[in-house]
Amino acid sequence: MTDNERAITEGQRQRAKLIWDYHQMHHEVRPTDAAIGLGSHDLGVPAFCAELYRAGLFPTLVFSGGSNPTAPERFPRGEAVHFREHALALGVPADAVLLEPGARNTGQNVTLSREVLVAAGIMPKTVLLVSMPYMERRAYATARKVWPEVEVICASAPLEFDDYLKTIGDEELVVHQLVGDLQRVIEYPRLGFAIEQVVPEDVRGAYESLVHDGFTSRLLAP
Repeated sequence: MTDNERAITEGQRQRAKLIWDYHQMHHEVRPTDAAIGLGSHDLGVPAFCAELYRAGLFPTLVFSGGSNPTAPERFPRGEAVHFREHALALGVPADAVLLEPGARNTGQNVTLSREVLVAAGIMPKTVLLVSMPYMERRAYATARKVWPEVEVICASAPLEFDDYLKTIGDEELVVHQLVGDLQRVIEYPRLGFAIEQVVPEDVRGAYESLVHDGFTSRLLAP
């Protein structure tokens, strides 16, 4: 493992796995009226969107996201633009993909994608949100808040936690992100950004322990 591929302890891995499992909604993936690929640093999102499109699960796909705030150099023309190109390279036809290149957060991913769909004459009753595995719950809670009239199904590439760590190549970075997303699940309802989610005591304890260990780089500013 190189200096850039920072390892975590076994105890930290176990606590992070608890949070990883909690973040996933375990929804049954089924056909929907449209899908939204949520912008991120992970090309696994558009790759999985392409797989689901080829399986016939939706006719229209929106990629949403502007410049990545934590790694702008990764997708210099914006997340949605790069995600669309990746999906097209994997065989998704151009006329099935809509672009939303301005969103800066998950709430905007959903609300601006809804506007793009409506502008295209699509008013879905069911929407599939495709995200990174640890972002499912926050995406769900956000969508239920800002688009309550639509039925939301969440999906992500079916990776086990250890496999995802290997895919990203930086174990510490993944744990920072898991912790940051869980803080948002906890705090965003109070701020009006998402619906409330029950957080089990063992998950909350794992979160507090990892914060104590210094996994704080993705936490909200105090």
